[in-house]
Amino acid sequence: MSKILVADDDENVRELCRLVLTTEGFQVVEAADARGCVALAETEQPDLVLLDWMMPGKDGMDALRELKAGDLTRKIPVVMLTALDGLSQITVATYNGADGYVTKPFEVEDLLTLVRRFTQPAHSAAG
Repeated sequence: MSKILVADDDENVRELCRLVLTTEGFQVVEAADARGCVALAETEQPDLVLLDWMMPGKDGMDALRELKAGDLTRKIPVVMLTALDGLSQITVATYNGADGYVTKPFEVEDLLTLVRRFTQPAHSAAG
């Protein structure tokens, strides 16, 4: 069973992701801020991180940089899950190591397609 870390300061988004992902057989761990995200990624070693960009205090981009620089977390795929949808934001996220990008509000099937892509055995073995 693949483990997904959902990091978003919006409880409703975390709840929606948890319901959708657990229904599809994924294990979900949650963080309400960027610091919690990095700490959980280090201890839980998820197969994928869904990371909100805009959070109070340290934002998701800071967390992304930390995850991609960390010895324990650099190989974990990170998908930005955010309302920021401009080309410049997508470019910045990709430059900083994001493996994917989903714009909120999202279609459940689009999110699941992306999650499955990063949690399939072929992708995990390549990492």
